[in-house]
Amino acid sequence: MRRRDVLRGSAALAGMLALAGGPPIPAFAQASMTLKVSDVHPPGYPTVAAVESFGKKLEQATNGRLTVQMFGSMQLGGEKEAIEQAQVGALQMARVSVGAIGPVIDDLNVFNLPFLFRNTAHMQNVIDGAIGTELLDKVTANEKAGLVGLCWMDAGARSFYNTKHPIKSIADLKGLKVRVIGNPMFVDMANALGANGVAMGYDQVFSALQTGVIDGAENNPPSYVFSNHYTAAKYFSLTEHLIRTTWPTMFHPMTYIGMARLVRIAAKVITGRKVHRRPL
Repeated sequence: MRRRDVLRGSAALAGMLALAGGPPIPAFAQASMTLKVSDVHPPGYPTVAAVESFGKKLEQATNGRLTVQMFGSMQLGGEKEAIEQAQVGALQMARVSVGAIGPVIDDLNVFNLPFLFRNTAHMQNVIDGAIGTELLDKVTANEKAGLVGLCWMDAGARSFYNTKHPIKSIADLKGLKVRVIGNPMFVDMANALGANGVAMGYDQVFSALQTGVIDGAENNPPSYVFSNHYTAAKYFSLTEHLIRTTWPTMFHPMTYIGMARLVRIAAKVITGRKVHRRPL
């Protein structure tokens, strides 16, 4: 997650209400607030470090009135559970994969298509532009989802890895049991490439690789290393079939409303710019 992504996220969050004309700010907004945030990855992973950095800036800019408490390493469950907890307000903020949120907000599945982007720079240009803004706004606009989209994060490129052999061509995928995110699009993708797509929670992948329940999986290099998948699956093939704009960071709506006044102040301090209203 780049600095400008954090700043854009701060501005988007802060601009939800105007100083005049917005709905009343709940009473708890006047007191301090600790934001519970979840992530499936461990300490030191890029997304965990990015959110923690965001929290430090927020705490400093609000004189300690807004703080972030990170629950990494799947302490509060997987990404599906994180979305559900954010929807009911048990979590104030959730960092999840766009693959996991796709079944909830179908428009975002466009980013789950394989070979969609030419390279990482192409992907970054798209999410930094009008298309990225339009799709992120669809999170907030979806009344059934009950979430507020804050920002995109760069997930790099996903590649296949397995316990059997190197993948040098599509033919090498034939018959491999490959774990994918629990999204029908990912299962269809694996099957179309000749593998057998197996939808499975991220917390189950390592043991499944060790026991032979699956032959392989697909993910980005940091996940392959941080989750110790490399110790079980020795063959990492740089297919980069999915160059991902992923990890929309999301808030529960009432948390968003309650924080708005404090975060307007924080965003101004962090970005040095006046923040304008972003309707909810």
